[in-house]
Amino acid sequence: MILTAILTLALAQQTPAPPLSWAETLRCAGLTQAASELEGGESGEGRALSDAALFWALATAQAGAAAGKSEIEVDREQTAARTLAVRQLTRRDPAAREALAACRARTPNLG
Repeated sequence: MILTAILTLALAQQTPAPPLSWAETLRCAGLTQAASELEGGESGEGRALSDAALFWALATAQAGAAAGKSEIEVDREQTAARTLAVRQLTRRDPAAREALAACRARTPNLG
């Protein structure tokens, strides 16, 4: 309940942008979670990535529910997206890095 309120507030503060599809929301969740894991939480960058990962995880849960997906399906797809993103970011894949930057630009300031 508290997390939903935080997400709702964060979304309300965000500059209006076209809504993201399920696939785009899932991709952002996977990328931000992977980047957060790879960076660690000790630095300012790590904390910002952790906040972004939290935001996108909550957004994905809401998008999944809206798409009629079960919690198990959402979790399974989000795990697969994170696993793929870890591999791509570890390889320094330019498309993944560009997509991560776009996701971060769409992440509201939670601080």
